Amino acid sequence: MEHRTGLFTNVAIWFGVAISVSEILAGVQIASAAPIDTIWVPLILGHVIGGMLLFAVGYIGAQLRVNAMESIKSTFGNYGSKFFAFLNVMQLIAWVAVLNAQGAQALMGLNLGIPFPVICIILAFLVAVWVFVGLKRTSKITSAVMIVLTLLLILLTFKLFGLETSLTLPVSAQTLTFWNIFEVSIAMPISWLPVISDYTKDVEKPVKATALSAIAYTIASLWMYFIGIEVVGVGTLDVSQAILISGLGVQGVIILVLSTVTTNFLATNSAGESAKAIFNRLDPKLTGVIVSILSALLAISGIMDHYIDFLYLISSVFAPMASVLLVSYYLEGKNTSRDWYWNIFAWLCGFIVYQITVNMDTIVLGPTLLSVIVSGALAFFWIKFN
Repeated sequence: MEHRTGLFTNVAIWFGVAISVSEILAGVQIASAAPIDTIWVPLILGHVIGGMLLFAVGYIGAQLRVNAMESIKSTFGNYGSKFFAFLNVMQLIAWVAVLNAQGAQALMGLNLGIPFPVICIILAFLVAVWVFVGLKRTSKITSAVMIVLTLLLILLTFKLFGLETSLTLPVSAQTLTFWNIFEVSIAMPISWLPVISDYTKDVEKPVKATALSAIAYTIASLWMYFIGIEVVGVGTLDVSQAILISGLGVQGVIILVLSTVTTNFLATNSAGESAKAIFNRLDPKLTGVIVSILSALLAISGIMDHYIDFLYLISSVFAPMASVLLVSYYLEGKNTSRDWYWNIFAWLCGFIVYQITVNMDTIVLGPTLLSVIVSGALAFFWIKFN
């Protein structure tokens, strides 16, 4: 009998995915470039729509009992699936490197006296060990880690809230618009669309587990953005500095280490799953360990400097892909691979729309939603009139 993951395990997994320095920094970016009274509506709206997309994509993997990249085979065909799997492996290597670098940079700010490259290597080693041991063998440890991390983050939240002296946050010269804030908000859940089915494929209860996973991620992500807003509220843009101001020393180290490792584990493990979708003989665990090593080297090289641009690049690829997948799967059925060439075309149009509109600050709806609408409409058109 196959081992299936329960509801609490999936909630713990996806709650932990959102708890990362990168999510807090996204909140810092928004709060430092927009008045406080303009933040909340686009921030919540972006997360809600992103969470709905996470559920819809994750439920496909839960129904088919296959990983994320295998679940798109029915829409984009064998070659299309391998194409997106390759892109996903590349983005996950870079994404893990970004998360590793951000966690290491934040730990450096706590004056630990350990060089940046050494911290990157330590974080990568912890992730590699976890990937090699496997999620199913460590599900109870994962749940315990998330409980500890949640309690520490609650403490940090109250500490930072108590230090705030004003609701007027420092605003940069370039103020973010409604759709700019929405874009930074939805970009995070979008980045996990090509990953979620790697974990929903093994759930006991597909609907409940996938829904709770998406809800857990959405709530935790909003919480991290809120902590980022609090960081700006205490007069700094530095997460580690805010932790020191709040008086959390050892607790701050634990928060930064655990938040980086838990998020990186999911991304690294999924890189192994995607690699298996390209070459079936590859061992996902061994591949995950290699990805962890490569990501550490990239982190040391300075990839974090291009973090926001990279996040937008992920959205431009996987938002229209998810749109075509959803329209094709839910409207036409489980096997639409015969239309793979049109589906690839629909995705490409959405990708191009995103690239054209991403630098248009005044564009209505924002590049992500526009690309989703264009790709989804083309996929729907083919189903309706072919």
